[in-house]
Amino acid sequence: MVNTVVNKKESGSFSGWINGLIGVVIFSGSLPATRLAVLEIDPFFLTFARASIAGVLALILLLSFREKRPLASQIFSLVIVAIGVVIGFPLLTAIALQHVTSAHSIVFLGLLPLATAIFGVLRGGERPHLAFWIFSIMGSLLVVGFALYQSLAVSLVGDLLMLASVVVCGLGYAEGAKLSRTLGGWQVISWALLISLPFMLIASFATLPVTFNNIGTPAWLGLGYVSIFSMLIGFIFWYKGLAVGGIAAVGQLQLLQPFFGLALSATLLHETVSLQMVVITFGVICCVVGTRKFG
Repeated sequence: MVNTVVNKKESGSFSGWINGLIGVVIFSGSLPATRLAVLEIDPFFLTFARASIAGVLALILLLSFREKRPLASQIFSLVIVAIGVVIGFPLLTAIALQHVTSAHSIVFLGLLPLATAIFGVLRGGERPHLAFWIFSIMGSLLVVGFALYQSLAVSLVGDLLMLASVVVCGLGYAEGAKLSRTLGGWQVISWALLISLPFMLIASFATLPVTFNNIGTPAWLGLGYVSIFSMLIGFIFWYKGLAVGGIAAVGQLQLLQPFFGLALSATLLHETVSLQMVVITFGVICCVVGTRKFG
């Protein structure tokens, strides 16, 4: 009987990590795609348009599966999710990427797992082992150190915007994961998008570009990616992973996101992938393994 319970717990944990990893891979394309888009699209319109597109798709999903409305007690948490991941993180990063390169933003993505873990403790009631925090901080320092070593451009405005984006995103991740335990992963992001949809549609029309003639195909592809994958599909896997495997533990998979992002940047933006990246990636993987063990 005890072995059965343990096996179910381990199976659930593994499922959480798999779903979390899929979410991280999808999210890894967000900054490169956003960078492509903001080169030709206003960051405010980009933020509102991506949420509007995802919101319409979320509405179709909710109607298709005839989902029940969330409880009144869940609305506040959904608003927090919307502020954090539907509005806050996309808008702040879009503006920041006008001041700093996508490579420089890795400094702050390296802090996102730690921010998620902290909010997991504050909002999700989790209590990870001390060893977890040691591996988490080590992994964050590796990523931040690598990013600082690679960074060529520095902007105080861009840095502050990225720092703020990490805080609101960590809060949105933790709050959404907590809510996913009772509401469901894809339902959380869908309802958060739907709550935001009226405002996003109005804001999209208010910030509509005067002309679309100067917006090229790469920018439109970037908008499409962040709307469908970053804003909706990625969260379906991510929230399920956090809810099943634990907010603090599975959240450490985000340490791998900057390196997946750099690999995509090398492919799409023709950036060089250095030997240091390979070495640091191996170190980060070791830290992720450690956080999984003690999470």
